[in-house]
Parts: sequence; C-alpha cells; structure tokens
Amino acid sequence: MFSHISSRLRLSVAAAAALGAAVALAAPAQAVESTTPEPAGASVSRTANVAAPAAAWAAGTRAYLVITAPGDTTAVRNAVASNGGSVFASYDAIGVIVAHSTSTGFASTMRTVAGVQQVGATRTSDVPSDAYSPALPANPAQSPTTLTESNRWDMTQIKADQAWAVTTGSASVKVGILDTGVDDQHQDIAPNFNAADSVSCAYGKADTRAGAWRDVGTHGTHVAGTVAAAKNSKGVIGVAPGVKISSVRIAEPTSSLFFAENTVCGFMWAGDHGFKVTNNSYYTDPWQFNCPDNVDQAAIIEGVKRAQAYAEGKGSLQVAAAGNSNYDLANKTTDSESPNDSTPVTRTITNACIDIPTELPGVVTVAAQGNGGAKASYSNFGNGVIDIAAPGGDGASGVYSTLPGGKYGNMNGTSMASPHVAGVAALIASVNPAFTPAQIRDQLGVQATDRACPSDTRCKGTTTNNGFFGEGAADALKAVGGSTPPPGAYFENLGDVTIADNATVESSITVSGVTGNAPATLKVGVDIKHTYIGDLKVDLVAPDGTVYTVHNRTGSGTDNIVQTFTVNASSEVANGVWKLRVNDNAAQDTGRIDAWNLTF
Repeated sequence: MFSHISSRLRLSVAAAAALGAAVALAAPAQAVESTTPEPAGASVSRTANVAAPAAAWAAGTRAYLVITAPGDTTAVRNAVASNGGSVFASYDAIGVIVAHSTSTGFASTMRTVAGVQQVGATRTSDVPSDAYSPALPANPAQSPTTLTESNRWDMTQIKADQAWAVTTGSASVKVGILDTGVDDQHQDIAPNFNAADSVSCAYGKADTRAGAWRDVGTHGTHVAGTVAAAKNSKGVIGVAPGVKISSVRIAEPTSSLFFAENTVCGFMWAGDHGFKVTNNSYYTDPWQFNCPDNVDQAAIIEGVKRAQAYAEGKGSLQVAAAGNSNYDLANKTTDSESPNDSTPVTRTITNACIDIPTELPGVVTVAAQGNGGAKASYSNFGNGVIDIAAPGGDGASGVYSTLPGGKYGNMNGTSMASPHVAGVAALIASVNPAFTPAQIRDQLGVQATDRACPSDTRCKGTTTNNGFFGEGAADALKAVGGSTPPPGAYFENLGDVTIADNATVESSITVSGVTGNAPATLKVGVDIKHTYIGDLKVDLVAPDGTVYTVHNRTGSGTDNIVQTFTVNASSEVANGVWKLRVNDNAAQDTGRIDAWNLTF
C-alpha cells in the first residue's frame, strides 16, 4: 500500500526557506505543488500541429490520446472531428493526437476508425476550462540573499565539488526541467536560464508565451537549482553550474497534476529543441501505474513511450525519479492511489503495470540516498528497475536548493535525487559532446560507485547491481574522467561540547606529524546538533589564533550543521592546537558540538 508521501511529485518532506521565511512544502495527493524575455518573433515549435480549440469549453470535456501510424495524420484528425471530438494538438512525427470530446462514446467510436491503433482517456476528470485560455503563472517578487556558497553534503557525496576542477559544464549543453515550472528570475538560476527554449506544455500543447514556463508551485525551481544553480558566490551551486537550463512546465495550475498529453508535449519539445538531458521528478497522472490490459492506460503507455523514444532519437537522455513509497517496483501487487484526479480505488496490479516515465525503456531510474549513502527510508527500489542512486535527503538532512522568489530551502525525495544524476549526465555531455544518450547512460552506470546491499532482505542483486542502488551511487568526478586526490592526514574530536544560550564554547584538535603549512583546501568537517542554526557563528581558530569563519548566523530555524567546509589555511603552520569555536547569539535554542574533524 502506498502512503500519502508518494505524490506524483517525487519529493517527501520539504523544509523551511532561508532568509527567515518559514515555508511549508508538503506533498499531499492533490496539492499544488533573470527576467529573460522570449526573443522577439519567437514562433511556435515544430513540436506539434496545433488545431484551433473548440469555440468554448463545455462541462464534461475529456482528453484522449488517439494513436495512429506516424506521419500524415490528416485522415484520423478528420475522423476525430466527425465523431464528436476536436483536435487539441497533433504530434504527427509519432502518430499521437490529443483530442477533446464531451461524448461518452467518443473513445469506443474512434477505436473502430480505419487507421486508429489505440484510443485512451488520459483523465477521469474534466479538462479544466483554463486549457482553452491559460492564465500565466505569477511572476514572484525576488528577495536578494546574503548567503554565500558553501560545500553541501549532497555535492560532496557525489564528488561534484571535485568534478568542477575538470568541468563545471558547457553552456552548449541544454538541460530541460520537466516539472511545475521554474522561477527564471531567481538570482542563482537567471545566469543559466534559457528562455528561448522554455515553454508550458500544460494541457498537452506548447504555450510559448513569455513566462508560461514559470513555477506554479516550488518543486521545479528546487530541482532546477540542484541541476545548475550558478557558481556566482551566492546561495548554492548546482551539480553542473555551467550548463543551460530550460523550463518545460508540464504541471497544470491548481492541481499540479502531470497528465500524459503534457508529458508527450514535453518530450517532443525536448527532442525538437536539442536538450541533451531532461529531468523528470514526477509520475504521469492520474495512474500511479499504467497497465497494458486497460485500454485507456495502454494508450497512455504507447503515447508517452513514443514521445520518449522520439526525444532519445533526437539526442536527449531522460532521467527520472523512482518514487517515494518505499515500494518494490520489481514486485508490484497493489495500487491504492489511482486515479488521483477523482476517487482512488485499491486495485491489484502486476509487474506488467509500469510507472511512467521512470520505467520506460531508455529512461534512467534514480533511487534516493540519505546523508551517508544509505537508501533513503522513503525511496522506491527494485532489482532490475533502479539504475543508479543519488542524494535525495532523509529526515533533517535534506537537499538544500533554490525556491521561487530568490529563496532557498530543504526538500527530501527521489525528486531531489534525480536532478543530481541529470546534472552528472550534463557534465558527461559537456566533456563528451559527441556522446549519444545511450553512451551517457552507460557512463553514468560504469562510473558509479558500487554499493552492496545492506542487511535488508528486500534488497536483491549483487554488489555491482542491486535493487537499492542499481549500478551504484552517482560519482560526478569519475563520470568526467577525474580522479580522487590521495587523502590527507585526518584528525577528529568526537567529544560532545554543550552549547548553551548566549554562550561561546570551543572544542580542540591537536595536529602533529604534518609537514609544513596547512593546505589551501583544508577540510573542516562539522557535526553540530542545534535547533536553530541561525543563532550560531562557527569559527575555525588556527594555532596562532587566526580566525576563519565557516558559518555566520545563516539558515534561520533549520536544524543542525552537518557539512564539510573548505578553508584556505595555507598561511598557517599545520601542527599545533586547532579549535572549533561556536558562539550562540540568542535565547531559547541550545545544542552541542557532536563531533568535528580536519583533513589536511
């Protein structure tokens, strides 16, 4: 049975935004989850032949995928019109037509038409009236940040911070964020945002109006930051901070649902606009799993499968989240969340029923890890289904990234794991511009770090390929051909030191046996448990008394500082007594130094 944690947005827990604004970002089953203007004269993409909509929306309008042979779909489109329907969009290259009709017999009638291979309803609810005259998403006011970039556990875990010495990514590599939209004005996204190739695919056809791509929630902006937040000394750094990102909004406003026609439009757009990689942190609504023995769901499978194959054939690799229900995708038995656009029912399913797009051929399926590398508690799994694992966060250790309006915050989920892999794929494409999607996919797996199954009977497979981690944990450094530098001398203090209100405490490490000065990349690992890190100033004090501040009252009400900082201590003699000094500057919240370490 699935819990409410497994929304179609592949995130589990969202935490507070920075800059003092507490933003709750939950993911219930039905939740809504730079200005770079579009160039003058931008035209509608070749992605679809878009028909004029019906004169007016009517209650009872439903959407259908009508599947025919790729090529000239004129005859079938004419049949749609003569059998009580209207053509909303047509993707002739793959033989997929998006049709609308108020007739309850439309699908069964169309299935008898010559040349029609499949017909399936994509919803169990009406098409919103907004589909006929979509409102533009809000353009949020921006809050400038005083936060500066620092090493984060997720980037360190996949060695992205080391991979940047090889490449930060090429501006010629485009990554599509198929999601709830992206705040293109965000200070960490604007430098890398590609408006010319951004679009809304909500309702199943391309809306190229400037701003149609903007976020109708928060999810897509968070994902975008993980892929490619700029390396600009502000906020955060993405895995591939030198590549370009485009927003393809496939979520509909109000519901934030991702229907099949929206996904089809998104993949076709990706193929036609030269995206090397797309990130897909969602499942295609309204069915958690689509079963081929159901005529509607069979058409959804076929339509989205054709669109994905089209995108891949044009050079685009799709990366997708595995889902957040702690569910074995290799042993499916029940689905109690579908359809999520009306009244869900519990149904028996088999492995023939698939989660799309993540289980489509050619798509890279990503499981989530927590801080430390273990399978995240919520992450779906499955031997032969999971391809690779990456940081998604778990509990207090979330993935920190961008939020609309210039803000930042933590989220947990396979939604957060997938963009780490999309970012690594973009780095691979940057150093190997001639690589095909298959070659990028292979490189991701070959260069992943093997992780054996833990002592958990649900994990099946071998050390090199199993149901929890697939081919292993994503490794950005190896993926771009780099090598890990030899480890330096390591010193650690595991003693607890209580941090009282409005107090200053210190913990010491004596360093000996190290020749010469400390390095310019001295690693300072900090594990501080505290319930309001915005109270804290944290300094590294060198043996001669020089102070290096690594954290200065940022993070507001976020719990705990568990991360590794890099300090240029090259002017300091290595041997001697180093101190971690923590100053609590407010009342009410207390904590402790749990541990800290130095790596020379």
